[in-house]
Amino acid sequence: EELNGGSLVMIEPRTLARPYARAAFEFSRNAGTLDAWAEGINVAAAVSSEPAMRAILGDPAKTADQRVDALATVLGDALSKEVRGFLGIMATNGRLELIDETASLFAELKAAQEASVDVLVTSAFAVSDEALNEISEAMTRHFERTVSITSETDSALLGGAVIRAGDVVIDGSVRGRLNKLAGTLTP
Repeated sequence: EELNGGSLVMIEPRTLARPYARAAFEFSRNAGTLDAWAEGINVAAAVSSEPAMRAILGDPAKTADQRVDALATVLGDALSKEVRGFLGIMATNGRLELIDETASLFAELKAAQEASVDVLVTSAFAVSDEALNEISEAMTRHFERTVSITSETDSALLGGAVIRAGDVVIDGSVRGRLNKLAGTLTP
């Protein structure tokens, strides 16, 4: 609830939880720990929805640290240091009651991320939009996911292109072919 020009405006919990979910998602994606964070946030949300825990988390006499400590005691090893710190920020800001919405939004962001793949096309010369569209369509069929494609040039490739999509690398560059040939000719 917030005052807006003298009138009380209700803000949806989902709207309030969105910045927390996005921050947790970005941090965990950059750290390569999406699955661990998803599990930690989901377990915290499940525990926090229990009536006894809800009473502790909603107790105005408890500090933010005491609330997070209560969750941490119940969660034990299921709560990583990073997720605990994140919950501490939510508690300090008086938003720990949003953990359910945060977990739900985090899951949506994670699902959207997993439904797409980033593709980088590196070529010796600029690639036309038509060629990028063809590569994008081929990669979409191959991965059966939405593709986000970007391109860059690297004259050291001499010709051709290198396509990187997740752990998949397709090296069709002249430099790559020369290196492969050199490897087969060397005893």
